[in-house]
Amino acid sequence: MNALTRLQTELGDIVSIDPLDLAASRTDKSGWVADGTPLAIVRATEVDQVQAVLRIATEFRVPVVTRGAGTGLSGGACGTDGSIVLSVAGLNRILEINADDELAIVEAGVINQHLNDVLAEKQLWFTPDPASKAISTVGGNIATNAGGLLCAKYGVTREAVLGLVVVLADGSLLRTGHRTIKGVTGYDLTALLTGSEGTLGVIVEATVRVRALTAGTVATIGAVFETVTAAAAASAAVTAARIRPAVMELIDPIALAHVATYLGPEGSAGLPLGRGAFLLVQTDGPAALAEAEHALIVLRAAGGEATLSTDAASGERLLAMRRAMHPALKQLGQVLIEDVSVPRSRMAEMFAAIADISTRTGIPIPTVAHAGDGNLHPNFVIERQPGAAADAPVPDEIWAAADEMFRAALALGGTLTGEHGVGVLKRRWLRDEIGDRSLNLQRQLKAVFDPLGILNAGTMFAA
Repeated sequence: MNALTRLQTELGDIVSIDPLDLAASRTDKSGWVADGTPLAIVRATEVDQVQAVLRIATEFRVPVVTRGAGTGLSGGACGTDGSIVLSVAGLNRILEINADDELAIVEAGVINQHLNDVLAEKQLWFTPDPASKAISTVGGNIATNAGGLLCAKYGVTREAVLGLVVVLADGSLLRTGHRTIKGVTGYDLTALLTGSEGTLGVIVEATVRVRALTAGTVATIGAVFETVTAAAAASAAVTAARIRPAVMELIDPIALAHVATYLGPEGSAGLPLGRGAFLLVQTDGPAALAEAEHALIVLRAAGGEATLSTDAASGERLLAMRRAMHPALKQLGQVLIEDVSVPRSRMAEMFAAIADISTRTGIPIPTVAHAGDGNLHPNFVIERQPGAAADAPVPDEIWAAADEMFRAALALGGTLTGEHGVGVLKRRWLRDEIGDRSLNLQRQLKAVFDPLGILNAGTMFAA
């Protein structure tokens, strides 16, 4: 008996070998398409089904790729040749909401936004807010330690995870963490597993910290600067002034031009498009207005044309303009969305480096940034050629420009990835950032959890 027969015998209809299902599992939102054809896709709805898959995979030495909503941007959850694609999207139950202890227990496939919709009924919210929160799963957020617009004030996903239930490579169950705010017993396996990209185990359940919904005014500032480096310097000045906005987003002039085209004359009417770089600052909580007024002074002193509003509709319209960035670029062709972070004080230098790379290579690199935490998203748009396949490989000249950009970020004390993860697309640069000793230790650590190397083989580390 082979692995596929065992899967079908033990798990029945949740095992699919439909060519369309298998093909869909080979890609994610990055546009990366894994080579070959997966053995099968298993759509688990119960934890014991996940355990069965891992036991069978261990017995037959078959690789397993764990997948949630498929919204990743680094190729780390794409079905590889001969692998079992294990979908945990069907583990989608909210098991507990405890308002007194400000925590929730959820299965891995719960959609981020759905959790927040339910929490809102109890005046609570789950703070991690990746751009894909309307469709991404909490398990995927945890597996990649996802970020988002609110990270500078409310932290990345790791800060919201108290405990996990994880299926290990041999099918056994591991429980980590606690329900308490404090807890320092033993090694912090919860933090280790958060951001491990499915290489150490399969997350099936999480105990997460939730917060009371923020009370008070939400104040929004829109500021226009002549150049993106001036806008980046201004955002750093806001941080240096000890102001902590909930949102601080920066859009460069190239990206703004694409947004204007995408929205059209009616959709873009009254928006600050086409006049330079744009910085959006939003404060919340009881001191929101005072913080915004302080930020307004800082931005104007830095040369910005800035206005403040407490009108919710106008604030949401500016946020919608920021969210239109990637749909606007997708209209132009395949988009390689990159993700580097630098210290906030060096963001202006990073924008200057991107501009220099773009000028020398002739490759436009429209860029947006979570300016509150120094996380930049340079975008490489690969124009569709007539007759070209939708999954055509990224051209060498694009990767060469990306290589320069990664090295510039590292030279400024930054990192290859702030929130998307290493996945498959960035593993070639991992050694450059962490060094040989750390890389070897991390390989050894993976071997402790996954001695046969079957979990997301090739993610982070070359297969």
